[in-house]
Amino acid sequence: MAMERTAIIAGNWKMNLGPKEASSFVLEILPSLGQITANDPHIMSVLCPPAISLAAVKDVLDSIPVRHVELGAQNMYFAEKGAFTGEIAPGMVKELCNFVILGHSERRTIFGETDELVNKKVLAAFKHALVPIVCVGENSEQYENGETQNIIKDQVSQSLANLTAEQAAQVVIAYEPIWAIGSGQASDAHAAGNVIHYIRHLYHEMYGQKAADAVHILYGGSVNAENIADFIAHPDIDGALVGGASIKHDFIELLRNASKFKA
Repeated sequence: MAMERTAIIAGNWKMNLGPKEASSFVLEILPSLGQITANDPHIMSVLCPPAISLAAVKDVLDSIPVRHVELGAQNMYFAEKGAFTGEIAPGMVKELCNFVILGHSERRTIFGETDELVNKKVLAAFKHALVPIVCVGENSEQYENGETQNIIKDQVSQSLANLTAEQAAQVVIAYEPIWAIGSGQASDAHAAGNVIHYIRHLYHEMYGQKAADAVHILYGGSVNAENIADFIAHPDIDGALVGGASIKHDFIELLRNASKFKA
């Protein structure tokens, strides 16, 4: 049952807030976030700043310990080390974080990442005890042509291939319809829930009932404080991957509204 899974509200800051801004922002919001997560054992938050700001945010999190507020990276490479200019190794990420976003649609569409590459990153994340937040989702043309299930099936089956039973249960999947990201036009909660239910069905076929029950599946795409309740109330939706709203003080209200439906 979804109620047995801790709700995860992850904030993807994308290419916003350098070290100084990130540090100031977290200092401002952390007391309120910590109060929400301390009072509700069913919810957690994952902050995902740009790589250059990870250390600054970790310093703040270490100085003001709060329950269920974690740090995540937005990307990483799969190699341990080497001549990969501009990339970040899994071991480097692990020094600072417990989570890492992989296969975001912007990585796939702008930077050409394939399902096979995402899968290599997922396996590398687990090798370093990182929890991957693996993104899947269709674009507007695929959506309008009724290809959503085919696209999702390909992405899930290939991006999340070759996991052990234990790893499969630990994965976080984020369903982010590309046409909804940053558009202000969120998917309908019922429609998003249907796709997420389908993802859980696919996962059951891949890894069995135990993994399907354990895997966290989030919705992402123009999530805000006003609509989070609709999504979080759906039994198959275990939280949200939030973009623009995560770098505003509205993120506090968003988390609070999510908490009301998972308490």
